[in-house]
Amino acid sequence: QVQLVESGGGLVQPGGSLRLSCAASGFTFSNYVMSWYRQAPGKERDLVATIASTGGRTDYADSVKGRFTISRDNAKSTVYLQMNSAKRDDTAVYYCKAASSYYMSTYWGQGTQVTVSS
Repeated sequence: QVQLVESGGGLVQPGGSLRLSCAASGFTFSNYVMSWYRQAPGKERDLVATIASTGGRTDYADSVKGRFTISRDNAKSTVYLQMNSAKRDDTAVYYCKAASSYYMSTYWGQGTQVTVSS
């Protein structure tokens, strides 16, 4: 059974930091590109960051470049999103996604709420 379980969300003050985790099971994690998306109320789900299966390449949305860092630990089947210098516009539900063009499969987590507020 495939599972992606996000954790680490919560309330953070503007300028603060938070680290999200996404623990994967039920598939070969090291073969999948991992991404973080976010969806604010009334808006579409947007890509935040992506990391290659080996961790050798990362890409970021312009809105989070220099503030967020995506990383992965293939031994633990976990992907992380370190959020620094948080802004109110970062408030959203954050989802992790696993994708493989080779296996033609995509998996989503259930999401974790991040609220940036004083």
